[in-house]
Amino acid sequence: MAGSRKSRPADPPAAVRASLARHRVESGRVCVALSGGVDSVVLLHALHRICRDRPIALSACHVDHGLSPNAGHWADFCAALCARLGVPCAIRRVDVRPDGEGLEAAARAARLAALAHEPADVLAFAHHADDQAETVLYRLLRGCGLRGAGGMAACESRPDTAVVLRPLLGLRRADIEAWAHGHGLSWVEDESNRCTTFDRNHVRNVLMPAIQGRFPAVAERLAAAAERFREGDRLLEQLAAIDWRTLAGDEVSASSAGLGDLDPARLCNLLRWRIHALGLRSPAHARLAESVRQLAGSDAGRSLCVDLGDTELCRYRGRFWLQPVVPTRQQASVQWHGEACLPWGGGEIRFDRAHGQGLSPRVLGDRITISARTDGDRLRPHAGGPSRAFKALAQEAGVPPWMRARLPVLRLHGRPCWVAELGIDAAIACAADEIGLVPSWRPPAGVLTRLRGIP
Repeated sequence: MAGSRKSRPADPPAAVRASLARHRVESGRVCVALSGGVDSVVLLHALHRICRDRPIALSACHVDHGLSPNAGHWADFCAALCARLGVPCAIRRVDVRPDGEGLEAAARAARLAALAHEPADVLAFAHHADDQAETVLYRLLRGCGLRGAGGMAACESRPDTAVVLRPLLGLRRADIEAWAHGHGLSWVEDESNRCTTFDRNHVRNVLMPAIQGRFPAVAERLAAAAERFREGDRLLEQLAAIDWRTLAGDEVSASSAGLGDLDPARLCNLLRWRIHALGLRSPAHARLAESVRQLAGSDAGRSLCVDLGDTELCRYRGRFWLQPVVPTRQQASVQWHGEACLPWGGGEIRFDRAHGQGLSPRVLGDRITISARTDGDRLRPHAGGPSRAFKALAQEAGVPPWMRARLPVLRLHGRPCWVAELGIDAAIACAADEIGLVPSWRPPAGVLTRLRGIP
């Protein structure tokens, strides 16, 4: 009978082969995140078998966190294993500094940052079905949203880094270990995996076994639920993209005129989508809901800049957008000594040379300083015209109020001679036959310093 058939034993090489085919990894550079544990060792062996007959350059990377007295032994084991297989192996040592989210999160962040530096097109991780179930349960207990409940994807593209592939995500831990034993493989054991002081280990070693005693298929059920959560999240992303287009959204901002027509939950979804597009973390739901209330409030014409943690929600002149947080603290005045660039406001000021442009070399020397704006600052943008107040020029240029205190100001003998986004003072402008100094400010990536073309 069908119900009495024995399931086929797990075959990690077959799972890896299917994953490579499904995600069209036919050539290029594939790097295995090699911890030395049984899962990553099996993944390395499986990929080694498969890649021998393919135009795929296989490598491995072991990240040494330095948190265990056995860390050096694990690194040596990984290096020796790769040497036997003829696979290049990089050992990257990191300094783990716990922050507000604890040691586990800090170690993970350090590991991912180290792996991101590997010269690879694909980063292969050995996460399996039990890891997926534990991840989903752990995140649900922490109050995650739909995206977090989706767990880990079998394949995901990340900006400015390699594609992440998880070929073993459909296999159980026990099946992977059985295959390793059957093929005489050796591996290392991380003793910290048994320490239930860490939240993730408590889920793995205490909660999951207790749940499995009552619900034997808990790992499969949670993995299936994660897939449905991811489907729901993809649908919400599509809805957000539709709403963004409806609001005349471009690459940076959208119109705030129709915000009142969106349900608050739908607007929250739209903001989360934009935050995710920036590669930043979403704030707590209560904080996001309060920002939605302010954004869609009756006073829609008022300028708005709401701090959401990693992100700022901005509204100005009928447009709204999200951007990374920019430091609000005014920087101390610094003197320019001819450097090609200087840091400012999370970005940098560059100093280039151009024929007939910028500041006249006749007035340049060691007397130029850089500072934030001060009360009473004025600039004469046109020769023969009057000097104008900083605020008026900023309004004319479309610089939002909260950005005005962040703009760098070059001063000659204490008087403004150039202001980012506002230009130079005509009194010291370069003549047509001179090679002038052309300063420019590059703010942090994703930060909007002015609305261009908006009246």
